[in-house]
Amino acid sequence: MHASGSSAPAAKLGEHPVQTSTIPDPGDLRRPMLVCFSHLRWGFVWQRPQHLLGRAARDFDVIFVEEPVFEDGEPGRLRVETVAPGVTVAVPVLAPADAYRADRVQAALIREHLRDPPPGPRVVWYYTPAALSISADLPRDLTIFDNMDELSAFQGASPELIAQEADLLEQADLVFTGGRSLYEAKRGRHGDLHCFPSSVDAAHFGSARVAGAPDPEDQAAIPHPRLGFFGVIDERFDRELLAALAAQRPDWRFVMIGPVVKIDPASLPRAPNIHWLGPKSYAALPDYLRHWDLGLMPFALNEATRFISPTKTPEFLAAGLPVVSTPITDVVRDYGEVGLVAVADTPNGIVLRAEALLAGPRAAWLGRVDACLADRSWDRTWSEMLALIRDRLRRRARQDLYRLPQSASPV
Repeated sequence: MHASGSSAPAAKLGEHPVQTSTIPDPGDLRRPMLVCFSHLRWGFVWQRPQHLLGRAARDFDVIFVEEPVFEDGEPGRLRVETVAPGVTVAVPVLAPADAYRADRVQAALIREHLRDPPPGPRVVWYYTPAALSISADLPRDLTIFDNMDELSAFQGASPELIAQEADLLEQADLVFTGGRSLYEAKRGRHGDLHCFPSSVDAAHFGSARVAGAPDPEDQAAIPHPRLGFFGVIDERFDRELLAALAAQRPDWRFVMIGPVVKIDPASLPRAPNIHWLGPKSYAALPDYLRHWDLGLMPFALNEATRFISPTKTPEFLAAGLPVVSTPITDVVRDYGEVGLVAVADTPNGIVLRAEALLAGPRAAWLGRVDACLADRSWDRTWSEMLALIRDRLRRRARQDLYRLPQSASPV
């Protein structure tokens, strides 16, 4: 099916242009809808869902359904807000007394909001299998599971997630994975599985390579060398490792940016050379990275990190920052084995590699970084996903055509 064609916006430096015509079916000019169910909130850390669905809005009317919030007052309503061109966020607002029947209330709210069929096809996109309980009966033309993380391994995950994921894998028409480890873990469980590792907006983070912009006020007084991390700080973050690094090199400064979730902030290591700056906007990140000397990825090695493909890896590289990481499988295979990221699993090993990076030349390394990232843009990733979606919808349209009742043949 085909929506009204508009010219593609100019591509950013380092990005691949996206085809902006939508699902093409001859003679059909209807705009499709994409309904996403996410465990992450749109206004949280800017990562894979926002990158992909923000681009999807060029081709679809996107409705991003978040997990519920509980508030006193009028129960059972859907808070709807347009957050970007073509993107609407819908948040179920429930009364605390409705907690025991939250799934039923959410399902009713969503059905009511989507009661009118869209003019074009409807694609339902899942980031969390748990959302099946509130959307299983929602009419759709295509079901997609973008498996960006192994959510069942995260702290506080529902024990039902494994069974829910099995159901979603059975129902989905297309399955995408957020990295090679996840792809290998899911291979054989779905017949139309595709690996789309973390991508990067090279133009955005590449602006960190431009000298001259002032240091943000809250880090301007921090001495160098600075080793920085940005991202969600949770059970995947190795707090003991950071404490050991800070103790081993008191002359280095460790700048930590991001929200603290699911762990007690009191458990974070405190030292004169560790600086917790809190969350920053996606737009502001290059301003901070511009004034760092190295990127640091102190991930714990546990079940929650077994399948991760950190988005910050290519983002650090695009910013021109050498990176030291613990041996996360996808980081090692995608970036460590080709010499773009230094990897170590002990405090002493990380210090030795960081010392070498701080003292080493960068020009040749930057050339290899740019060559590696040239085909890893979010625009390119969405373009490839869109081609698969178009193909699936064409096939579905042909199948529906074949199912139309035929007039009786003459005797």
